[in-house]
Amino acid sequence: MIVEIKTVKGSGVPLRGNDIDTDRIIPARFLKCVTFDGLGENAFADDIAALKEKGEEHPFRMPVYQNGSILVSNSNFGCGSSREHAPQALVRWGIKAIVAESYSEIFFGNCVSLGVPCFKIDHKGAEKLLTAIEANPSQEIELSIENKTLTMGDLKLNLILADGPRGQFMDGSWNARAGLLVNADKVAEKAKSLPYINNFAE
Repeated sequence: MIVEIKTVKGSGVPLRGNDIDTDRIIPARFLKCVTFDGLGENAFADDIAALKEKGEEHPFRMPVYQNGSILVSNSNFGCGSSREHAPQALVRWGIKAIVAESYSEIFFGNCVSLGVPCFKIDHKGAEKLLTAIEANPSQEIELSIENKTLTMGDLKLNLILADGPRGQFMDGSWNARAGLLVNADKVAEKAKSLPYINNFAE
């Protein structure tokens, strides 16, 4: 089924820091899974453990953020290896959209294919948003893909989202599999006209 994504609403999860790579998002030892199920509970496992040893708590374990669905961070988010498990872990934790200063290109693309908009914001805007979430964790955030804006109470910020992925979210073409299934009859018809496919089947 084609699903158009035009707005995302939810409370925020503040994750301060630059260069948060995919190995931190989901450590390598969890990549042995056959499916992506269960990855969410291990998101940021090593960061969580390291902070716990210091008597501190990671946002992904803080009770006030457990219902959050919009992740907010700083620059170069999702850098490192190209593992698809990183955005899969975030989605299974409950993240529906991300707002950060910049992203790894491959991480960004993996998020698009999962229907997770990754908006860019300047440093000043990111700091305002992070501070606002920390001050009011339950406040709803509304992201408009069409207008490329963020609203959180009285706070209104302009965001950046390239026209390509923006269009994919708005018309539902971000989900390539759904597009193929909807046009399955046309795909089958086209396959009949390709001699190399028919010969292979014989």
